Amino acid sequence: MARKLMKGNYAAVYGAVLAGCEAYYGYPITPASEIAEAAAELFPKLGRTFLQAECETASINMVYGAAGCGKRVMTASSGPGISLKQEGLSYCAGSALPCVVVDVMRGGPGLGNIGPEQADYNQVVKGGGHGNYRVIVLAPNSCQEMCDLTMLAFELADKYRNPAFVLTDGVIGQMMESVEIPEPVASLPDKSSWAVKGDADTKNLINSIYLAHDELEAWNNRLLEKYRAIERDEVRFEEYRMEDAEYAVIGYGCISRVLRTVVDDAREKGVKIGLFRPISLFPFPKSAIASLPSRGIRKVLTVELSTGQLVDDVNLALGGRLISDFYGRVGGNVPSASEILGRISQLYGVKI
Repeated sequence: MARKLMKGNYAAVYGAVLAGCEAYYGYPITPASEIAEAAAELFPKLGRTFLQAECETASINMVYGAAGCGKRVMTASSGPGISLKQEGLSYCAGSALPCVVVDVMRGGPGLGNIGPEQADYNQVVKGGGHGNYRVIVLAPNSCQEMCDLTMLAFELADKYRNPAFVLTDGVIGQMMESVEIPEPVASLPDKSSWAVKGDADTKNLINSIYLAHDELEAWNNRLLEKYRAIERDEVRFEEYRMEDAEYAVIGYGCISRVLRTVVDDAREKGVKIGLFRPISLFPFPKSAIASLPSRGIRKVLTVELSTGQLVDDVNLALGGRLISDFYGRVGGNVPSASEILGRISQLYGVKI
């Protein structure tokens, strides 16, 4: 397979192209603008659709329309733009439409700044729009995973007829690494049983309105069954040097890369630390985290670029058997390995 040096944002578009994405609708915003740039370059050359919408709200509604016609379709943005897309995402989920959204997180709230942050976690993982819905959420920590997990997002979106997010941050989106280009998908799934074709013979209807209370309740319960299946079958995580660890650090995205250095540096000083990295944020690896105390883990530290969002899910998974400590930076600041090691020394009285 060929290798190519590229930004994480470009790698996501390559993943989309290789996954057979047929249309991109979006609006540029830093630090995600290279996704629109790369899509604008590649999609027309391949005979696919690229359209810069007039705003983020328009782009997600275009995604709704294309997905309803059975197309593989994507959009991308950052915090303020993702906020504007939330109503459309609720409609996509409510109509069981597969689509892929890339969120390259930046500082907030409000306009904030263009520095990296992870404070969109609750908005995306919990479902920031109205109603009882969930989106599949994958969290890459490298340019290679920006490509690979974008391809996976399309696969899972179609498998479950559900929106899927690639939730990344400004560091991963903007950094450059060598990416091994995967083989393109051989074929796209048949959606003729439900997609709208606009002809007299097809009676398919895309809809999220159920005026009768019992009908809407039944539809919500069907969606819930789907989410439970996703939680059962699609959990993904990575462990690093956890086999004999007494302390665990937990983080995703760019922070997990810093934490890998933390683990290696601590191990050189004889402190047995391991890294647990969630890759799927929904479904969340609850059972794996719940097992940490029984595996000999005495202390857990969750590190993230927020004032504390991932840590809430970690503690829910731990169920009171352990309480995770927390260390966070915001505003575009990324903690160094030595900074985190200092925090570990302070919390647990170990010399590193």
